[in-house]
Amino acid sequence: MSSELDGFDHKILACLKREGRMTITDLARHVGLSKTPCQARVKRLERDGFILGYQAILSHEKLGAGHIAFIQVTLSSTRHEALEAFNKAVRQISEVEQCHMTAGGFDYLLKIRTKDISSYRRVLGEKLSSLPHVAHTSTFVCMESVIDSGMNE
Repeated sequence: MSSELDGFDHKILACLKREGRMTITDLARHVGLSKTPCQARVKRLERDGFILGYQAILSHEKLGAGHIAFIQVTLSSTRHEALEAFNKAVRQISEVEQCHMTAGGFDYLLKIRTKDISSYRRVLGEKLSSLPHVAHTSTFVCMESVIDSGMNE
């Protein structure tokens, strides 16, 4: 897909990734286009699915969810039905910020946000451990986020 994009498109995407609320006028100035062609390119990038949407970057600490843990999950079965049951159930846990099926020594990697370690222990004991087909979990607590694509630098 990226072969469909030229240098201006890549510049537009980079600018909008950093600042999604940038005006078309500012965006056009940053990428070296006039306003009308810049706006047409943004609309095409949205229509063609390169830009999926825009969102606010929230302060998880102020919202009481500054604790991050990564959890490796191993399932007792990786048959289609087991994977679908796990996928459906994990989507219901609000503390799960990300869930990725992996290849390797475990089946899923989850990113969990909670208030603190005590809250995480409750989520692990009451929610994650009771997900369908969970055989084993391993937790890795985040001590510092050095790079986070959802944060401005």
